[in-house]
Amino acid sequence: MNIVKSLTSLSFLLLLISCFGFTDTKQTNQKAIYIAKENTKVAYFASGCFWCVEAIFESVSGVEEAVSGYAGGHTLNPTYNSIGTGKTGHSETVAVYYNPKIVSFKTLVTVFFGSHDPTTKNGQHPDYGSQYRSIAFYTNDAEKEIINAAIIKLNKEVYDGKIVTEVTKLDSFYKAEAYHQDFERRNPNQGYVKAVSIPRLNRFKKRFPELLKKEEHHSENK
Repeated sequence: MNIVKSLTSLSFLLLLISCFGFTDTKQTNQKAIYIAKENTKVAYFASGCFWCVEAIFESVSGVEEAVSGYAGGHTLNPTYNSIGTGKTGHSETVAVYYNPKIVSFKTLVTVFFGSHDPTTKNGQHPDYGSQYRSIAFYTNDAEKEIINAAIIKLNKEVYDGKIVTEVTKLDSFYKAEAYHQDFERRNPNQGYVKAVSIPRLNRFKKRFPELLKKEEHHSENK
């Protein structure tokens, strides 16, 4: 019985510091139906828990919005629970709405590679599974070339050929449930957010201060 209790406690603790396992259908957010502006472009990236990735991109100057969702899989209409099984093929993905006059796709690729470990197969600590794998999506040949050029450069200068990031043409993007949108901002005291998301965001801000929005500079210097 003591062993059972210990395992149960351990499982509960892991859920507290994991991106998976949280559901709250009572929370809603209008961003789930975000409509892009006329000249806005969209880029798509997956690099671990989308709560973290969304907050990072939203701190970047020129990014108008970031929406959490699912992409890269082989099933229709994935949900948070279904992708958690690892059987749908989807990865937690963020759609980044940006103004190309302020920030380029190339810079967003720099943000992507500079804010996670692209050498980790199927996960970003403490989240592991195919749904947390690293993917840089492209929608045209120009974007594909930019991503591949970045990988070649980083493999040579930083990662010694160990990057495992997938370079995948975007097929479909499914917006995640409304309660996931702006999760980090709306839940600053949630266990995972405090232990993982906020520290990851702050590491990015410290590494790339020149890319931050003015209000993010102010927040970082408090």
